[in-house]
Amino acid sequence: MSIIVSPHNEREEKVLKAFLKSLEYDYFEEDDPEIPAPKGTKRQTLKEYNEELEKAVSEVVSGNYITHEEALKAINSWKDK
Repeated sequence: MSIIVSPHNEREEKVLKAFLKSLEYDYFEEDDPEIPAPKGTKRQTLKEYNEELEKAVSEVVSGNYITHEEALKAINSWKDK
């Protein structure tokens, strides 16, 4: 779960950070250069992301896809079961 909070002033920000720290909550600020992945997960690298995109484009170019209408038809068939 994520919650976005916008303190009204520096004092509120300081109090909020102290509160979160006292409860041992992880928090990240909007200017953090890289927000870490949630515990137990791993962020995808840019190389992995680009490889995944290239693979997806190859699948589409080779005709291995279904149309939106075909997907809706398949989903609606699940409702009948």
